[in-house]
Amino acid sequence: MFIKPVISTTRDAVYHALKEQILMLDLLPGTGISEKEISVQFGVSRTPVRESFVQLSQEGLLDIYPQRGTVVSLIDLERVEEARFIREQLERAVIMLACESFPQESLQLLRSNLAYQQVSMREKDFKKMFELDEAFHRTIFEGCKKLNTWAVIQQVNVHLNRTRMLRLAADHRWDELYEQHQHMVEAIEGHESGKAEQLMNTHLHLTIADQTVLKEKFPTYFKE
Repeated sequence: MFIKPVISTTRDAVYHALKEQILMLDLLPGTGISEKEISVQFGVSRTPVRESFVQLSQEGLLDIYPQRGTVVSLIDLERVEEARFIREQLERAVIMLACESFPQESLQLLRSNLAYQQVSMREKDFKKMFELDEAFHRTIFEGCKKLNTWAVIQQVNVHLNRTRMLRLAADHRWDELYEQHQHMVEAIEGHESGKAEQLMNTHLHLTIADQTVLKEKFPTYFKE
């Protein structure tokens, strides 16, 4: 399922918790936050909070304005598109590898994931659906012994993930997403690399169409 990060310090705990709140839309784009309120919320001193703010700012998730405050950054569609481009190139290559050789246990994990996706669809649980979507793609990389490549994707994925989460939250019609995942599993099982590559290409291009709709629906969440 969804892989949680290893927490080793207070700073790490605050950083990962805030990052998850931003990704899960518990902290919406443009929301103001302060070191004081976050330190009270987590019951920690301001030092790990300040360090977390700096790291999140470096990743483009917070905007820090000296003497004025800190806000959750607006979504930058240029960074979203670059992340989508990187992900598309790598995911198309990996799913073709999966069609050549893929462990049966990994195939079973994908099928189990699909079953859980159906549950999330019935319950309209967009956060769980996002986690299952991530786990589905990660399983393909893991089955191909390419987890380091998956880690590279995660380094640029946060901006794309915010639009993916926003889309799932705004529109509970996830049938197309589910069906594409289902067809990917069938293509891997049938060793149909051409079909699998095209499915992945179409799947990741959904985010381009989504961006236009989301910007119209939530204009204040996006950078001009």
